Amino acid sequence: MSSSGSAVGARPSAWEPLKQPAFALLWTATLVSNVGTWMHEVGAGWLMTTLAPNPAVVTLVQAATTLPVFCFALLAGALADRLDKRRMLIGINLLLLAVVSLLTVLVWAGAMTPALLVAFSLAIGTGAAFMAPAWQSIVPQLVPREQLKPAIALNSMGVNISRAIGPAIAGALIASIGLAAPFAVNALSFLVILGALVMWRPPAHERHPPTGSLLSEMGTGLRHVRHNPAMLATAVRAAAFFVFASAYWALMPLIARGADAGGSTLYGALMALIGAGAVTGAMLLPRLQRVASSDTTVWIGTAGSGAALLLLAVAQGPAVLLPAAFLGGLSWIPVLTSLNVSAQTALPNWVRARGLAVFLMVFAGSMAAGSIIWGQVAAATSVSSALLIAAGGLALGLLATRRLPVGQAEGFDNDPAAIWPEAPTVVGDVSDQRAMLTVTYRILPADVPAFLDRLTPVSHERLRNGATSWHIHQSVEEPDLWVETFHVPSWAEHLEHHGRVSVRDMTLHATLRKLHQGEAPPVVRHHIAPRRRPLIH
Repeated sequence: MSSSGSAVGARPSAWEPLKQPAFALLWTATLVSNVGTWMHEVGAGWLMTTLAPNPAVVTLVQAATTLPVFCFALLAGALADRLDKRRMLIGINLLLLAVVSLLTVLVWAGAMTPALLVAFSLAIGTGAAFMAPAWQSIVPQLVPREQLKPAIALNSMGVNISRAIGPAIAGALIASIGLAAPFAVNALSFLVILGALVMWRPPAHERHPPTGSLLSEMGTGLRHVRHNPAMLATAVRAAAFFVFASAYWALMPLIARGADAGGSTLYGALMALIGAGAVTGAMLLPRLQRVASSDTTVWIGTAGSGAALLLLAVAQGPAVLLPAAFLGGLSWIPVLTSLNVSAQTALPNWVRARGLAVFLMVFAGSMAAGSIIWGQVAAATSVSSALLIAAGGLALGLLATRRLPVGQAEGFDNDPAAIWPEAPTVVGDVSDQRAMLTVTYRILPADVPAFLDRLTPVSHERLRNGATSWHIHQSVEEPDLWVETFHVPSWAEHLEHHGRVSVRDMTLHATLRKLHQGEAPPVVRHHIAPRRRPLIH
């Protein structure tokens, strides 16, 4: 509670997280690694324009990079919630180093083809998919809770500083050395991040013990998001933005190639200005957050992104394209950071990696789908038409999701309440057997409407904390007797449920139980499904 008090008394500086040694180490290493990543993005996009300049083919590079995140992020989140995240990240980065090194050799030898480039993009995207949930979920371990928002903003700023530097370097290297150079530098950048991960010693903490199969834990993560209103609203708003904002990312190589005085140098400059705009946006974001809510910040950023799309659509040369790219980056960072903070604050620690994986799935799926859509639209009409349609879609998406505000959970206490009684002891190993719980209430007839209203958020709590189904029934013989029933995939999962219930969840239960009649609390009973025969004879 002392940290909350300090947060109220003085908002932490935007640079405060860099005073934490572990955060500073990993942030710096990630910055260097991301410079290599953005050099790779520019190199891959430009390489495809030389191999197959058709819009539908060029946009496949971004789609191939982001689609694996949509396909594998949830599995990666389930793994990150049960494995040692540091070792997991080291292993993935070693594999990516090998893949990017092979790609560099093939490009240098002139053996690259469009199909091979898409295949390598899929492989690299798959590595990123397995790395991202673990990487994002360790941020709360690196900084105090009151520094979480500036830490996320600094991570976004780091990505965009690298976006400002990487493309400019890549454009220069392509022009002076050749197309293999950006990929070679990207391979070297993996050594930096590997060195930082080897040096980092995370604090000892209890990892999420496996309570079932990976499929079961993935299902638990999906149910949590489905019944977490703040997280669900964040995911919907993210999809409404990224599907349309992806247009200028996917079409930028073609915008640069088709412009007056276009070429790889202009492409690198446009990408660098997007990054420079994003860095500027990150610098200005703390001031904006002092006067505007997260939801308002997303509205402002979406409006700026729409304006950037319109300018890119009508521009003929660098005089308009360059400012439009800067505006696109400037507008991108408030939206991305606000959505990321909204997702982080909506999730408790026990499901953080899986919840963030769902957010990444929405992000990557929207970007991949958008890339494919806008590539096809541009091929059927023109690049300018695709950009104009995307700008209109941004406005429509914003209006359609206006009742789902971003940042709903920023004031919630998702820390475990740790006040539930211990579950009864069961003879024998029943950890993998299905469990059912019943809670019996006695409610006066006059209180039934209020009781049912208060049950709705309680049912969502049960489902987002592990239950697979939930029901409420009224006794026919005793109408004042109500029985709440919910099922859990296993007894072990139910034992974890005791530690998952947050301070905010307990407030919901306390409000509900005020309507229960009698001095004794509601009666809770635990039931286990037998394997072959009942436990008790």
